[in-house]
Amino acid sequence: MTQSTTPDQDQHLIETTVSSEIMAQGKMLTVRYDEARLPNGLISGREYVTHPGAVVVVALTQAGEVVLERQFRYPLHQVFIELPAGKIDAGEPILLTGQRELLEETGYSAQQWIKLGVQHPCIGYSNEVIHIYLALDLHLGNHARDVDEAMDVFVWPFEQVMQAIELGEITDSKTMSAMLLAERYLLKHGLPTGDIGGVFNQDVSR
Repeated sequence: MTQSTTPDQDQHLIETTVSSEIMAQGKMLTVRYDEARLPNGLISGREYVTHPGAVVVVALTQAGEVVLERQFRYPLHQVFIELPAGKIDAGEPILLTGQRELLEETGYSAQQWIKLGVQHPCIGYSNEVIHIYLALDLHLGNHARDVDEAMDVFVWPFEQVMQAIELGEITDSKTMSAMLLAERYLLKHGLPTGDIGGVFNQDVSR
């Protein structure tokens, strides 16, 4: 939300940019250092990372299962279970990013796309925004992963994913947020078929 659209009751919290400079420029990320004027008039430094934005997809199969990925994340040197996701290319429509990433990474395409919301995953040090979609009526084809992408693609029952979040087996924040929004949407609106029993009444014994 920009200052021009901020409700009047928040004006006393707003910081305004005095100066801005690039500290480091990567291929995707930029590190900036700004000087900002605080509400009390003092000047303070703000370091943050600019990001092009991303899309995460909760893709449900006809059986009501969730399409997941298991992949190694270099910054933490750890394998994570995640939903399909990817960054928005310059000038690319947000929905097209979700459709492209789902197909490229998993081989699935979807006939129905529902925007669930957005997530701001790291508000203290980045402007990244992740757009969250629910994808339904899936069809499986061939993936087209980049040469630098290695992952396992699999499906779990919806409730098993929620249990894995509760047990700390899934800790990726975009996956956790997206699953919460998907659960709320499905409980409120159901599926186009009108039957959500296949999503929430599955055997999740492991």
